[in-house]
Amino acid sequence: MKMPGSIPELTFRSLLLAAAGSIVIAASSSYVALRMGALPWPTIFVAVLSMAILRPFGASLREINVAHTGMSAGGLVAGGLAFTLPGIWMADPHSNLGVGMVAVTALVGASLGIAFTGLLRKHFVVDLNLPFPMGVAAAQTLQAGDQGGKKASILFASCGFSGVLAYLRDGAGVIPPVLGKGPLFSVWLSPMAIGIGFIIGPLYMGTWAAGAMLAHWFMVPYGLSAGWFADESAAMAFRNSLGIGLIVGAGLAVLFKGAARTFAGTLAASAKNLRVVAVVGALSAGVLTFVVGVPLVPSFLAIAGVWVTIVMAATITGQTGIDPMEIFGILVLLAVRTVWHVGGQDAFMITTVVAVATGLAGDAMQDFRAGAILGTDPRAQLVSEAIGGLIGAIAATFTIFLLRDAFGAMGPGTDLVAPQAFAVKSMIEGLPDRGAFIGGLIGGLALTFLGVPCMTVGIGVYLPVAISLAAGAGGLFRFLVDRSFPGSRDNMVLVASGFLGGEGIAGVLYAIWKVATLG
Repeated sequence: MKMPGSIPELTFRSLLLAAAGSIVIAASSSYVALRMGALPWPTIFVAVLSMAILRPFGASLREINVAHTGMSAGGLVAGGLAFTLPGIWMADPHSNLGVGMVAVTALVGASLGIAFTGLLRKHFVVDLNLPFPMGVAAAQTLQAGDQGGKKASILFASCGFSGVLAYLRDGAGVIPPVLGKGPLFSVWLSPMAIGIGFIIGPLYMGTWAAGAMLAHWFMVPYGLSAGWFADESAAMAFRNSLGIGLIVGAGLAVLFKGAARTFAGTLAASAKNLRVVAVVGALSAGVLTFVVGVPLVPSFLAIAGVWVTIVMAATITGQTGIDPMEIFGILVLLAVRTVWHVGGQDAFMITTVVAVATGLAGDAMQDFRAGAILGTDPRAQLVSEAIGGLIGAIAATFTIFLLRDAFGAMGPGTDLVAPQAFAVKSMIEGLPDRGAFIGGLIGGLALTFLGVPCMTVGIGVYLPVAISLAAGAGGLFRFLVDRSFPGSRDNMVLVASGFLGGEGIAGVLYAIWKVATLG
């Protein structure tokens, strides 16, 4: 059934699928982001899923594109929340922050992302014609079609396998969570980790694994034996701070390399829309102040920062396919703090709003790029993105609270390692080892400018080695497939996407069961 108006691809069924799919993707992505500290784009997964559901009903590629635009929005909203908000509970495990306050904050971020992306779409997708690699890949996937349902079968089979294995590991306890001996020579038995490694690829996973081995196999044990650190606690503080510094430094380098060249031109191109920006910004600042409780001046400064960082996010995502949303949040917070002292919960709310907005903006631009290739009406996509983004904000909020109740603490040494949120927390309340952070920051900046992907090095330094080795195995497998079986790469990407979705969904269902049976 078509919606009222003259946009044929904007149908009730496409929007219904966008809404339902956004809930599932937001929940799954929340688990993946907290457990792995990484969140590959869900674009290919939702493109194939939308095609499998709608194609039998005669849907066009444009209608399918509208559906998967809304579905994928939930994933990046979830990333913005998961990469920032849990830092509150790391700083104060007894925080009384309520689900309603977080939901409002997430909705503000999603609303800003939707509004500002709608204003900037033409400049980035049409005028600059940036590549937006995941959007191009999604369009090519839809154009290639799915003869005989082969792609859907691969996706659903890998999804089911991953979910069953996750249940046998976490729920039934039939298989061990880790293979190997000792914390330094063990591998997490996780299809999700292998899938992430395969999707990210051998270059970035190679540096990720290298960072893990350097930190866990050499720096910490040798440093302790050589007397570099007073005790194991000091060694862990150094390692965590160094990893955070590398992540932040690499993120800053990506910003300056990718965004500076087009920033001024973008502001000039969008000057005619400044009235809309002012109205949306004022309303959002009002909600942050009178509902969330952030003082008025920091609220307005944060909204201005969102506008600037969405420009950066669109540029970087368009050029590289990377969207360092938590780094945007940290940057805006640091800028606000130069004018007004912000601490505690208010600081986390600001970083969360920025991360959600920039995450959604990056996702929307990828989908707009796919829509431009397929000839989809951007108004239909914007409606779907709005529905998916707003519903995804609510779903991700409830999921993160659910996961906290099910797994308990988050951060280093827990099941939900959440390295990005720990980085935000460390920037807000003080770093465990300031010297190691500064060294990592400088090294991340310098090496990234030289072409070394230091963000993944930092993640490897921070995360437990069992997780990094599992993801590294996925990257190694991708290298072997690309070298020996290049014709099977597309199908293997679907398998990897299914691994992420299956274990992510199973993880959320396990959390629901755990809370229900224990609470």
